[in-house]
Amino acid sequence: MRALGLALMVWMGAAPAPPPFSVIVLPATIRGMMSAVWIENNRHWDELAGENTLTQLLGTGKPTQREYLGCLAGDVTRDTLWVRRLITAANLKQLQFAVAGSCDDVDQLVGTFHTHPYRADSGGRPVKERGLSPMDLATFAATRDEVAMVMWDLDSLDVAAKAVDGSVRHPASLTVNP
Repeated sequence: MRALGLALMVWMGAAPAPPPFSVIVLPATIRGMMSAVWIENNRHWDELAGENTLTQLLGTGKPTQREYLGCLAGDVTRDTLWVRRLITAANLKQLQFAVAGSCDDVDQLVGTFHTHPYRADSGGRPVKERGLSPMDLATFAATRDEVAMVMWDLDSLDVAAKAVDGSVRHPASLTVNP
């Protein structure tokens, strides 16, 4: 019966909702790649202590860390979304506190991954942008992506997922598989 309903939706021109899943599985090797990307793009966070907040936010001071955007390719099997590959977004534009790029040409696209960099407070201590921001979640809600991930520290990942009706589930369940 479900196949008939999906076929009817496609025939009528309506795109079917993304398949339901309750767990997202990320291989440890891809999790390791995410950590390496985060390290590479945050090498100079501690050089910002002498920069005022406006200069940090505009990124007009000395070059430091940058956000990164990656495309997640994978598939859904039964109730599990499997992330199989991490690919750098095309036309990547990295700024200090924003990132842009395209995942439109990625086969088996299931979502995106991006980093949130540290910035320094007036004492030179790291200020962490923890988790998916309200803007991240609004951007995700407007895409065809099924998952969105952000890393703001080596041991920190936040994940959101889309429900069958298109609503955003946040946080979503993530398993790192060896």
